[in-house]
Amino acid sequence: MHYLTDPLQYVFIQRAILAAVIIGVVCAALGTFVVLRRMAVVGHALTHSALPGLVIAYLMGGSLFAGALIATVMTALGIGYLARDESVYEDTLVGMVPNIMFAFGILLISTTKSFRDLFSMLFGNILGVTEGDLHLIMLIAAVSLLALFLFYKELKLFSVDPDYAKTIGMPVKALHYGILLFLSFTVVVGIQAVGTVLTNALLVIPVAAARLLTERLGAMMALSCVFAVLSAIGGIYLSYYFGTASGASIVMFAAVMFAGAWVYKFFRKA
Repeated sequence: MHYLTDPLQYVFIQRAILAAVIIGVVCAALGTFVVLRRMAVVGHALTHSALPGLVIAYLMGGSLFAGALIATVMTALGIGYLARDESVYEDTLVGMVPNIMFAFGILLISTTKSFRDLFSMLFGNILGVTEGDLHLIMLIAAVSLLALFLFYKELKLFSVDPDYAKTIGMPVKALHYGILLFLSFTVVVGIQAVGTVLTNALLVIPVAAARLLTERLGAMMALSCVFAVLSAIGGIYLSYYFGTASGASIVMFAAVMFAGAWVYKFFRKA
């Protein structure tokens, strides 16, 4: 029992677990729609786009959250706007714009002559979450989850059958922009946990594991959140006892959840 309670004597571990759980739930909830809409590559792209915003905010002594949020929102809305030109495919923009942003971020980092902070920007620092960071994470999470709750039916139909949604007059463009916007918010909070490189894993892996076990959207979302919470807590405990990087540990724990779900489905069908 002491293996479970010993880490909790440290306040920074308590904050890290709470932050990781909140981030995991938000990523899993929104990630359900991202996976169903086959927008995982967009989530991956936005995580890369956050880097220059992080670096600029760091160099100016400002809020890293604000810098990342501005960069991701600008990229998401920019891709949506440029994709209106039918001669430029959206997947081309998704592959091009974020890589330019990521390269710009690396370029800015190279001018600082210090790579100590590069690691936390790329791979997260959940153990370094402050009280202020936690409050901001909770605020963004609350807004994102409230939006998902209020527009659940519309997002469900838009994700499952977008053509029918368009036929009955639903504002599919607005819903698409809404997903991009809240995906940006989710990416920003995810960066605190696992950095710009691994955030997309939190959006996709728990949902992929849940989808192996159920096709019902509500059950899939609930199960995704359970997997995300277990991955967040398990990853931090793994990091504490084995001295591994916390962000990578969380993602690897999620990968174990996926492997377990795949094995269960395989033997159930056999």
